[in-house]
Amino acid sequence: MTQRVELATVMDRLAVDGLVTDYAVAVDDGDWTAYRGLFTADGRADYRSAGGIEGDAGQIAGWLAENLGLFAMRQHLIVNRRVRFGVLEQDTGDTARVQADYVNPMRFAGGAGGSTVPDLVCGGRYTFALLRTADGWRLREVVVQEKWRRLPDPRPAPAAG
Repeated sequence: MTQRVELATVMDRLAVDGLVTDYAVAVDDGDWTAYRGLFTADGRADYRSAGGIEGDAGQIAGWLAENLGLFAMRQHLIVNRRVRFGVLEQDTGDTARVQADYVNPMRFAGGAGGSTVPDLVCGGRYTFALLRTADGWRLREVVVQEKWRRLPDPRPAPAAG
């Protein structure tokens, strides 16, 4: 591999990593315009394993806006990112797949006494399919595979005595 190809690969990895980070920030900040802008025109997402829907980026943004509005705090931590570049029309590096684990603590809006403790924490794995476009890397597909979820403990706290 030449230095030029190695540099291009590093730049692509940074751009892909930045796109995944932008995805997490858009969801956590509720910036649905930015969220839709991360996708290709035909981009889709599938949140069914987490109790959601599957659809195009606009449909998903609407669903997320409605459902995540229940939470005053949300913080997607996307880690262990594995990036693999692919080939489209004989040009290496035009596609990429990212597999990444996530942990997502969230706190319901209107919670008791301004607590900062999350009410719900879930985790799993994202699979992102990306395409290089004239506007840079964009998401073609996002699939969420929720593996676990922790809800508030329904048992009352023991009385101090």
